Amino acid sequence: MERCPNLIVKKLVSVIIPAFNEEQTIGEVLEALRALPLDKQIIVVNDGSTDGTYTVLEELRATYEMTVVHCQENRGKGFAIRSGLPHVKGEVVVIQDADMELVPADLCELVKPLEKENVQVVYGSRFLEGRGNASLHNFIANRILATYTNLLYGCRITDESTGYKAFSAELITRLDLTCEGFEFCPEVTAKILRAGYRIYEVPVSYFPRTKKEGKKLRFWSDGFFAAWTLLKYRFISETELFK
Repeated sequence: MERCPNLIVKKLVSVIIPAFNEEQTIGEVLEALRALPLDKQIIVVNDGSTDGTYTVLEELRATYEMTVVHCQENRGKGFAIRSGLPHVKGEVVVIQDADMELVPADLCELVKPLEKENVQVVYGSRFLEGRGNASLHNFIANRILATYTNLLYGCRITDESTGYKAFSAELITRLDLTCEGFEFCPEVTAKILRAGYRIYEVPVSYFPRTKKEGKKLRFWSDGFFAAWTLLKYRFISETELFK
């Protein structure tokens, strides 16, 4: 699974990992990240987990030399990501899910385009090279959302809701984000596009979990909320995009 053993990325990469009840996989994610040939800062935000995530993180804190932020209550993915941003020290910020649906080995290729001065945002697309391991209804729902985004903003992306997103730190820390839950994806996408930035895409591997295995996203209800969020931010003033 090692994709980029010889890749040289000169920038410090800050990896924000929002985690809610991921005691089974967070250690595997951290180990995979540690193996990457990158200068990196790991920031884990425990989003009020009620399982053993807190204990696991405290046990692994010294081993992985990471920053750990413990939220007192579960507020959602968006809030967790926003809680991690003030701790960023790198020039690049990557959002890494804690569930191993997206392979950490792909992170190298995700950040590689950000070495270019004109690239500020890169999304890891699960569908750039086809359906992959996604179920049919997952694939269809995501294609509809991506097409809707393209029509609203005049862009060409294939995976708006991907959990693998990379940004220049200067851009993501300036955005005025208000998200609490899964609307992080449509809000950050909308505001980036509204501000005139292009979203680049690279293909990533995808190994989806089932609800029984811990998947939290609800495709259709969260999809409709994402569509509303994208529409809402399409017409906001440019003065509302940044802090």
